[in-house]
Amino acid sequence: MAWVESMQKAIDYMETHLLEPIKAEDIAKQAHVSPFHFQRLFVLLTDVSIGEYIRRRRLTLAAWELVSSDSKIIDLAYKYGYDTPEAFSKAFRKHHGMTPREARKGDRKLQSYNRLSIQVNLKGVLPMKYRIVERKKI
Repeated sequence: MAWVESMQKAIDYMETHLLEPIKAEDIAKQAHVSPFHFQRLFVLLTDVSIGEYIRRRRLTLAAWELVSSDSKIIDLAYKYGYDTPEAFSKAFRKHHGMTPREARKGDRKLQSYNRLSIQVNLKGVLPMKYRIVERKKI
């Protein structure tokens, strides 16, 4: 189960460094695999790319901070990795279905993309009782 722990360590690394520029190489290093293999495994397990996961998490945190503080939208845009407030607003609208200004009013519900955690659930350990029955053709 070392790969589960390695993957969780990589996810924890992403979460710890969400407000910084993150390279796939640095994330993959945490899992002790190549960036190519880590990206393939991550997409296989989560159905989203590393970049999309990071983008969704940043926009979730930005929305929470937007509605719970008096921070300026421009400051949040730069804090969460956007070069311009316009780029932030466009990404925010695409993700949450509303502009940051509309979200601040608190009229509608925001999208939340929670932190990933890996859980392994194995099935098939118990023996199955069965019998073979031949049926007449109809």
